[in-house]
Amino acid sequence: MDFKIREIRTAQGPKKLLRERETYFRLMQQGFSNEHACQIVGINAKTGRRWRNGRRADRKQKAAPPVRPVVPPSGASRYLREDERIYIADRLREKASIRAIAAELGRSPSTVSREIRRNRTNGTRGLWHYRPYAAQARADARRPRPKPGKISQNPELRGFLQACLDRRWSPQQICQALRATFPDRPEMHVVHETVYQALYVQGRGELRREVARALCSGRTRRKPQRQANCRQPRFKDPMAMISDRPAEAEDRAVPGHWEGDLIIGKDSGSAIGTLVERSTRYVMLLHLPNGRSTELVRDALVDTVKTLPAHLKRSLTWDQGSEMGRHREFTLATDIPVYFCDPASPWQRGSNENTNGLLRQYFPKGTDLSVHSREHLDAVAAELNGRPRRTLDWATPAARLRELTASLS
Repeated sequence: MDFKIREIRTAQGPKKLLRERETYFRLMQQGFSNEHACQIVGINAKTGRRWRNGRRADRKQKAAPPVRPVVPPSGASRYLREDERIYIADRLREKASIRAIAAELGRSPSTVSREIRRNRTNGTRGLWHYRPYAAQARADARRPRPKPGKISQNPELRGFLQACLDRRWSPQQICQALRATFPDRPEMHVVHETVYQALYVQGRGELRREVARALCSGRTRRKPQRQANCRQPRFKDPMAMISDRPAEAEDRAVPGHWEGDLIIGKDSGSAIGTLVERSTRYVMLLHLPNGRSTELVRDALVDTVKTLPAHLKRSLTWDQGSEMGRHREFTLATDIPVYFCDPASPWQRGSNENTNGLLRQYFPKGTDLSVHSREHLDAVAAELNGRPRRTLDWATPAARLRELTASLS
């Protein structure tokens, strides 16, 4: 053990005893009793209990800074752990706020608030206490599901499912047939996930294992859905993500960083490309009268950005739509790097999303966008660029772009 009991055992005043505290908790985790651990560290047993259970704070005392922050391990669970509950109890006694505790734990404030409300111990006169070990025991007791399976408890339901599976019906078809056949008997209604679990989860025994062969997939084991961090590559060429985008694009101080997207027409049969400059909100529209394949989008982007001066061609940010499958060819042709947003994160292209909403005034949803000519798109873009914008202190995008271009030149 690298800890050494200090030779001078006199009181040290308001010192935090950080090393002693860390050693005390390490000894407690190794199974030492409170008295033994305190004796080794050289502190009073009452001090050890305060460290473990929290300190009493005066009503007028402000919350003290965290002494022993909890660092979530890699792959942290969605459920609160026991050490997190101990930390919550400690900080509550120090009069820390819910939001402060949540920030220190890396949790949502609603998670901490719900934990305290559900697992606290209520006393008399409206008083309550949060005891971490009792809270952990309550959470563990609620987690199991003692309710028996619906299929195993109902032979009639099980026979109906068995008969339908023998006829090679899918679980969704079976569930709809149950509701149609037994409209007034809720005990005969299940969702398709219940049928899938009865088929695939071992140990339940609701249905014979062999009936899994009746499913269209023919799998005897359930295939897990891919998580976001296990996705297959979106394009053939590797993507540069938005986290790799230069910092100058984030603060909008330097012009030339663009955001792009498509607005889609009726039945997804037509589209118009949109480009928005991040600093000035200047808009350019891509003419796509023949569709939105990867080749057509690439060519329209190349033709549009070639009209820009060099200082306005710094980067392009796009979502992970399939139309950008040839992003590497676009970069080779224009020397403009393309950065992709994270999945389902439209706020990472906020300026472009806002502009697409404005463009719907000219190109309503459910209409054919291929009928608009190149001249009409240029007129719409010029009208938008001539609108005063609140975010630009009521200047127009066209005027702001001229000012920035003049200052750079």
